Order: sequence, then C-alpha cells, then structure tokens
Amino acid sequence: MDEKIWNLSGKVAIITGGARGLGYDMACALASAGCNLILTSRFKNSLEEPVQHLKTKYKVEVMGLELDHRHFNQVSEMAEKSLAFMGRIDILINNAGGGSGTGESDFFLRSPEEMAEMVSNNLLGAMYCCREIGKIMSKQNSGKIINIASIAGMVGRDRSMYRKNKKTEQTIDYAAAKAGIIGMTRDLAAYLAPYDICVNSISPGGFYSKNLPDGFVADYNKATALGRMGEYGRDIKGIILFLSSPASDYITGQNLVVDGGFTIWK
Repeated sequence: MDEKIWNLSGKVAIITGGARGLGYDMACALASAGCNLILTSRFKNSLEEPVQHLKTKYKVEVMGLELDHRHFNQVSEMAEKSLAFMGRIDILINNAGGGSGTGESDFFLRSPEEMAEMVSNNLLGAMYCCREIGKIMSKQNSGKIINIASIAGMVGRDRSMYRKNKKTEQTIDYAAAKAGIIGMTRDLAAYLAPYDICVNSISPGGFYSKNLPDGFVADYNKATALGRMGEYGRDIKGIILFLSSPASDYITGQNLVVDGGFTIWK
C-alpha cells in the first residue's frame, strides 16, 4: 500500500473542542500522521496539558485557542490566528458541541431558550467555522472539512432506555441540530467542490464512559449490532484519519456512521 495516502506531514488541522474526549482522540490520530494542530476550547486552562502532550509525544506543532464558536466574532478571530500560525489551513474538524445540555430534557417541558442554545452550540457554531475557514481554503483551492454529526440526526430514539435507567434523555433540539449538520454537509460539499474542498460528516453512536448508569450501558449494548458502545482512544481514530488524508480525496458530501450497527438493527 502507498503509505503517502495516509501521510499528513506538514498539514495543519483545526479541531474545535479538541482538548478532551473524541476531539482529543482525533487530535492524536492526526498528530500520529504528522499533522500540525490547532485545538480550540471554551476554557483556556483546559488546553495547556493536551497541547503540551501532543507536542511532546508526536513532535508536531500545536497551538491552543480559546473559542466559543457560538459567537461569530470569536470564530472570525480564530480563523485569522489559525492562518497566521503556519500560513495555511488544510483540515477543519467541527467537533465542538454538546449532548443533552442543561435544564429539562423532556420536549414538552424544555424552554425555548434551552432549545435555541442547543441549536446554536451544535449547528450555528459549526456553520460559522465552515464559513470562515472555508473562505481560507477556497483561496488555497484545497481542504478537508469534517463535521461531527450524530446518529441522533438519523434515527428517532427509544426514550424508555433513558427513563428506566434515570439518565437524562436526548433532546429533540439536539437531534434537530445534528440532522442540520448532515444536511449542511451535503450542500456545503456541493458549494465548495469547485475549490477542490471535500466536505463530509461523521455520525458517531454512543461512546462508553464510567459515569453512565450500568443499566443504560447494558440496554444500549443490546440495541447495537456489535454488542457494545464505542470506545474512546480507539473507535474514532481510523475514520478521522481516513477523511483527513489523501485516502479520501474522491469522497465528498457523505455522512459516515460510526455506531457499531446501532442504526441498522431493530
């Protein structure tokens, strides 16, 4: 196999929400292929440790930027600083967002303000980043944009799994925002194709964490074809490297599902 198709040496990637969780897994995957990184987080103090670790372990250049992508002016400033970092931006991964958020999760009880906040955090912020970084990539006539959607944007959810295990349930506004990410990805891919920019999305399923109720994990596993939740440090890395690398240069406008078969099995 031609190893060059996986090589990201000299490339520069922005990963929003890249300081922890799946975002950090993505950062490790790209850094292992030689990619220089810009990680963003709403909280500046959460960037220092992951930035230093990536620099030390993978010997790549890494910069951390404070960013609340819900605010367009902050996104515009982030784009300027990112371009100044190494003179180009090759990859944008829109990972920042949130799940159930705060407040009441039941649709009939949820406030309009909480709904608007969820959509802003999970759709508008990514759209702002696509606009500002897409402009830079269009001048380069190259780039990869990867939007992190969710299976929440693809299928309705059985809330009994949440309620009987006393877990905050998925909100309707979260599903709406993630479905919006998938739709935005398709049309943005068409818009940016003349500039040789590929735009794709990834829809992860549930990933295991220790704070999940045991009953919920057991029920989720039973509802998944492969019989388990996703694992941090493992299950997102291959797909993010594929979509970021030359290996996927002829793929655009697609939504790749990483869910262990949750969405195919009833």
